Amino acid sequence: MVHLSTYFSLENAGDKQDEKLLKRGLDTLPGVTSVSLSGRGCVAVDYDSTGVRQEEIRQKVQELGYQLKSED
Repeated sequence: MVHLSTYFSLENAGDKQDEKLLKRGLDTLPGVTSVSLSGRGCVAVDYDSTGVRQEEIRQKVQELGYQLKSED
């Protein structure tokens, strides 16, 4: 069991409603242990890498309708 954290900056999120939607959506992925959102649109996800991959988390965030900021 390997516990990791990943962080995403979102273009279109930052309030409590967004945090609820993200938590509800990401909690459906096996291995996600916690989700938090800062007021500046940064999402932190703790997960067990034996249950889910970082790319799957990224994809789910996008499926939930959130645009990731580019990392240029």
